[in-house]
Amino acid sequence: MYECYKLKWATDFKQLLVETIAFKKTLLPGDYHKTLTQRTKFEERLTALIQEPIDPKNTIAVSLQKRLIKYRQHIFTFLYYHDVPPDNNASERAIRNVKVKQKISGQFRSFTGAENFAILRSVIDTAIKNNLNPLHSLSEIYAVSF
Repeated sequence: MYECYKLKWATDFKQLLVETIAFKKTLLPGDYHKTLTQRTKFEERLTALIQEPIDPKNTIAVSLQKRLIKYRQHIFTFLYYHDVPPDNNASERAIRNVKVKQKISGQFRSFTGAENFAILRSVIDTAIKNNLNPLHSLSEIYAVSF
């Protein structure tokens, strides 16, 4: 956003995110349940940033600021829970298989086929995330089903 609008606000927000992500990397699992001064400072900086006036001509920046105000309580969730990542890369990776499938075949031939593909990918991805053998997991589901 800074590149498009030359807004200091965008640079400050980006810097805040970079610092919070770096801070998360320093936290130990037991630290998340403690009151942390640095986390409080990050939240105060966020509050100050989202309250800064932005020129209404920068509609994209104003729209982003409104969304940040609306979802403010969720922005730093990753600083409160060890297992919550600061990005959604895992989610994007999970849907990548569907997009690749669509690009190769053009589309799913039926809604049922799309549902079945989604179920199988969900089981496979969950097994992989839990360090399980996907084929073994599918075999167990099949054995229980019949």
